[in-house]
Amino acid sequence: MATKKNVKKLNVCPVRTTLELIGGKWAFAILYSLMDGTKRFKELERSIAGINTRMLVKELKALEANGIIQRTAYATVPPTVEYTLTPMGKNLKPVFSAIQKWALEHL
Repeated sequence: MATKKNVKKLNVCPVRTTLELIGGKWAFAILYSLMDGTKRFKELERSIAGINTRMLVKELKALEANGIIQRTAYATVPPTVEYTLTPMGKNLKPVFSAIQKWALEHL
């Protein structure tokens, strides 16, 4: 998955650029899960069928680096980590609604 910094250097169409930012194999599933609100790591992991811990960590790091999600760690024992959409991530809600509507009509 490309980072926001790398994508800015590309001279490509906006759709391709957006897909580079959020187009990881599991990114849509993660973002869709976070559309309901803040979730802890294990909640996210349980909400996405088929994802393993390693891939979830990788995708979360990429989405955080691109400014789409925010990670908040709390100094508890055991550590508590929560993920939420940033304002940029929340702006994707209408896009996800449109994709969902399209899927219901055509699949």
